[in-house]
Amino acid sequence: MPDSPQQSTTPAAELSHIRFSYDHGSTWALDDVSLTVYAGERLCLVGPNGSGKSTLARLIAGLTAPDSGAITLLGHTVYTSSAGPNAAEYRAARRGIGMVFQNPEDQIVTTVVEDDVAFGPENLGLERSHIGERIEASLTAVGLASHRASDPTRMSGGQQQRAAIAGMLAMNPAILVLDEPTAMLDETARAEVMTVLDRLQARGTTIVHVTHHADETLHADRIVHMEQGRIIEIANPHDAPCPEPGVVQTVVPVGTSDSVTGGNLPLLGDQALDSEPAGTHASAAIRVEHLQYRYGSGRTVIQNLSFHVMQGETLAIMGANGSGKSTLAKLLCALGKPTGGSIEVSGVPVSQVTRAGKLRGANREQLMQLRSRVGYVMQHPEHQLFADTVADDVAYGPRNQKLDEAQVQTRVGDALKALHIEHLANRSPFDLSGGQQRLVAIAGVVACQPKVLIMDEPTASLDMRAKARIHELIRTLQRQGVTIVMITHDRAEAFALADRVTCMPDEHETVRETSVDTNGSSKPVRNHSYVGRLDPRMKMVGFLAAMFTMFAVNTPAQLILGAAVTFGIITAAGIHPIRLFSAIHPILALLALMSLTNLIVVRTGSTLVSLGPLSITSDGVMIAVLYACRFALVIILGAVFLQTTTPTAMTDAFESLLHPLQRLGMHTQEIALVMSLALRFIPTLTGETKSIIDAQAARGGSVETGSLGQRVKAMSAIIVPVFAGTLRHADNLSLALDARCYEEGITRTHWRVFSPGPADALFAVIIIAYIAAIVML
Repeated sequence: MPDSPQQSTTPAAELSHIRFSYDHGSTWALDDVSLTVYAGERLCLVGPNGSGKSTLARLIAGLTAPDSGAITLLGHTVYTSSAGPNAAEYRAARRGIGMVFQNPEDQIVTTVVEDDVAFGPENLGLERSHIGERIEASLTAVGLASHRASDPTRMSGGQQQRAAIAGMLAMNPAILVLDEPTAMLDETARAEVMTVLDRLQARGTTIVHVTHHADETLHADRIVHMEQGRIIEIANPHDAPCPEPGVVQTVVPVGTSDSVTGGNLPLLGDQALDSEPAGTHASAAIRVEHLQYRYGSGRTVIQNLSFHVMQGETLAIMGANGSGKSTLAKLLCALGKPTGGSIEVSGVPVSQVTRAGKLRGANREQLMQLRSRVGYVMQHPEHQLFADTVADDVAYGPRNQKLDEAQVQTRVGDALKALHIEHLANRSPFDLSGGQQRLVAIAGVVACQPKVLIMDEPTASLDMRAKARIHELIRTLQRQGVTIVMITHDRAEAFALADRVTCMPDEHETVRETSVDTNGSSKPVRNHSYVGRLDPRMKMVGFLAAMFTMFAVNTPAQLILGAAVTFGIITAAGIHPIRLFSAIHPILALLALMSLTNLIVVRTGSTLVSLGPLSITSDGVMIAVLYACRFALVIILGAVFLQTTTPTAMTDAFESLLHPLQRLGMHTQEIALVMSLALRFIPTLTGETKSIIDAQAARGGSVETGSLGQRVKAMSAIIVPVFAGTLRHADNLSLALDARCYEEGITRTHWRVFSPGPADALFAVIIIAYIAAIVML
């Protein structure tokens, strides 16, 4: 087929004899690749994991430069072998190019959905009214219009991907590059995304789409098939599809998969599951009764769920993104604590309700039994890998089972062979493609030879050959009598492999409304209280002033006044005292310990109690109480500020307050962005650390069930993988900033414009009066 579609001859991107290496030329991710992408066409990149699709996509998006060759993007010559990369041309080209990455978590730069969508248009300098229109249209297009005020860092992977796509749509790019954008999406969301791509294609947007789904290539103008860093074929989708060698592909158009089942799926828990499925043993391997789970935010995601899975049975669970499928998987593996109900897995009581009505989890001995019987494949495989080499990572579980080294090596070899990845044994798991990492993660679990296997999206982001390997592995485990719970979005896969296919009940989230002002700007109304509505600049200055004033408290009268003001602020913030206490009680416990030290150290004043060489004096009691209380009040005020102010509002306020310092040459915009990313990174790194701990615990690591010394040693061992994860996230986030056209020194439009009102003036008067009263007292 000629290397050009008939409908356009204008190049949008031209790549000539491109070579690219991640290891300084030892191996080539792309080797002599030439491709022209034409304006308005829809180009799909397909091929096995590790074939270079994602690398080629990044080059087309202008996010990285090759080692040799020539690239022209939207008429800008960004790279030639003779001159190297041209930074100015890259910046100009990226203003018309958007990219959606494989991992949505690393694309999110703020902690409010609508602010994240606004970030790109802000960098493009659009008018605020136009930004508002684009936010509304983009979120509606991906089905997230009701989540404008939500925190994307707390969303499911599928919801995060939809938010990331919305962020790119809001920039209205001439070229949109998507790297497996639907890999983590449910059927409905995937159909919505494909509909959005159809609309973009109809209006002339050039689309470059990396995918493993054959049905997603049906509307493409051309399909570029890659193997080992080279383009081996450019095909027309209306001709016979170009399948991967040795693989038979079934093409089912997105949105028509109901034909696979003949109707809607039954809900999990709604079936008569006590009846024994044909061909299984008489006893249940998994028993779940009246299970409930509620997030810290208060949203209930699992409500009164009951079901059984019989020994040797394979249960496939489907459902919408955010319905609690991954949460259920973690609860079954004792990697989370339910808020109600009981769970028994492989004869081990993971969670049970006592006669007194209290919820009790598994003890250490029960956890050790559970880890030896249950395997868990996580949704994100990169979170499950932490050893230096693939072989060591796969060996981690068997070694924790106290097998001798010969048995360990046999298990490792068998697991790698089963997944056809023996050639990766000595590679670092962090240098592999996403699909290869998933295969390694599955091998590490299979090597433990579990009796029950929980798999969360085991084939997401895998090519057809790798999927076939996983399917072959599952059938082998089924013949061995292993009980399998498989979470998937692929109906064909579910019905081909499972004894039962069911759907997770979707406990719909109650989303708080978002108010929109006359300029099209919106304000997330997470906290409707008086304090929550304050201008964040006034709030930041006022709270800091009040907190610093607490350090001047030296008398009981001042302390009483400070406490009165603090509790008045808590009331005005609408925060329940118990909720506030639960958030800061570890710090308050530390303060109590510090108070005891003051109690013993201070020797002045009259002696109240004498215990040998130790004595407690009246001054000691006074200082201990005074110091503890004033530090506690400072912490309480800080907690109130954090709970009533989004990180985005904090950084915007910080930038606004620092703005006058620009005259002195200070880069206030960059400082504020660093603060924003730091606040954005906190939940990411917390999640990264917990995922690695969970991965080690799920494979019997001493981080959970070992002695105190073993736990400390295990915790210290996760520092390296957490550090590696941090670097990975930082690198991906820097690419996300480039994709959103953020550059140092640019003139950005501010989506949020602060407007102090009477409430802010009243707050200022209260704080000034408080400070004056402290000084007078």
